[in-house]
Amino acid sequence: MGEIGFWLNGQKVQVAGVDPHTTVLAWLRQQGLTGSKEGCAEGECGACAVLLLRPDGSGSRLEAVNGCLLLLSSLAGQEVWTVEGLARGKALHPVQEAMLQGGSQCGYCTPGFVVSMAAEYYRKGRQEFDLEALSGNLCRCTGYRPIKAAAFSLGQPPEHDPLARRLAQPAPVVESLDYSPSVTSTLPQAQRFFRPGSLRELFQIQAEHPSAKLVAGGTDWVVEVNQRFARAPVQIDLGHLPELQSLSWTHEYVEIGAGVTLSEAERWLQGRIPLLAEWFPRFASRLIRNRATFGGNLGTASPIGDSPPVLLALGASLVLVSASGEREVALEHFFTAYRQTALRPGELIKAVRIPLPLLPESCFYKVSKRPMDDISTVAMGIAMQRSSTGRVEAIRIGLGGVAATPVRAYQTEAALLGQPWEESSLRKAAQVLKAEFKPIDDHRGSAAYRTAMLGNLLWKFYTETPEVLA
Repeated sequence: MGEIGFWLNGQKVQVAGVDPHTTVLAWLRQQGLTGSKEGCAEGECGACAVLLLRPDGSGSRLEAVNGCLLLLSSLAGQEVWTVEGLARGKALHPVQEAMLQGGSQCGYCTPGFVVSMAAEYYRKGRQEFDLEALSGNLCRCTGYRPIKAAAFSLGQPPEHDPLARRLAQPAPVVESLDYSPSVTSTLPQAQRFFRPGSLRELFQIQAEHPSAKLVAGGTDWVVEVNQRFARAPVQIDLGHLPELQSLSWTHEYVEIGAGVTLSEAERWLQGRIPLLAEWFPRFASRLIRNRATFGGNLGTASPIGDSPPVLLALGASLVLVSASGEREVALEHFFTAYRQTALRPGELIKAVRIPLPLLPESCFYKVSKRPMDDISTVAMGIAMQRSSTGRVEAIRIGLGGVAATPVRAYQTEAALLGQPWEESSLRKAAQVLKAEFKPIDDHRGSAAYRTAMLGNLLWKFYTETPEVLA
């Protein structure tokens, strides 16, 4: 109970007496591994990136994640590499060498870029470098052109490369964990960090600690830990529950486990749900998506969460589970008030179900200060089916940022249903949509701005759909 064991840069490490709220970044810097930098402590800049080994079929893969949002306790039994671990003695790693050719100036962001670049360098089946791998890394002085050139200069890992050889082997099996700082720690013994290996084990822990904090990817909770010094006497890591890792495609629905990371869902779907394929790159960054989950994003019940508008447009439902069994709830009935949900005590999200067949025409729009890696001011997911005569047969519009919860635009949908998909219908529907909600003023946008955006986004969808179906 009093120790955490993991592999750091290929060496086994045992850690004791550490506060369960300690992040990997904070601990690394305390150990003198200062290549990982703290730029924002909220997962936005990527200066703290580290490599985490993850299962990948019969072998493994390396994923770049934000060290500032990764709790040290969650590393137990896993393998992680820092920028220092990429070099071999005095010989720099090929990615480090490439960045030296003009890709580094002040050097502050460079370690994070190197780590994210290394994850892409070792990606199985890579033919050319995918710049999306660097979407969560911000540069403050050099500029992205030389960094892009460094990325595109990389070849394939040589056969003798130690990390490439490691990836041919399976990742370690992650076991259950019950961690508390040792009695010699200055922290109260009540501090506990659990990692159950099954739902049954989870429910047993919850029965003893009903107010425990449930943590999935940590991309929301650990921001609170860092920025607002939030603390929970008991934390439960859901990241390795097999029951939350389901991925299945049936004739009736697509099911994505609540614990599946967004990057894993994106790889598995391979664009088969176009609306999600359009949405994935707009959700934060690759570094965040490598940890963030559908269950976590929905469970926070944020009115500006990015997944609800898309899933509402897809007509999704949630599978909720507790010790007494499962039940299915339509997503539109899941959010009950600001930051409140239909979850009962002891219940959690097990999976998201998207019904089939999909509505054929869809789009996702996100209005934000920056086009990428930003929180939305207004978000809209829309899916539609038209008849052969061009009338609207079915339509779903999901919205975020315009009410206390994510919402469906029922009145606007009703105004369009059965109508011809033409300018006059859309102008009337846009007026209905602008009157359907009463958004608030805040630092991201005024109520008037949000209202105007609603009509504009619906009109944008109209202009981007063909006048006549093929």
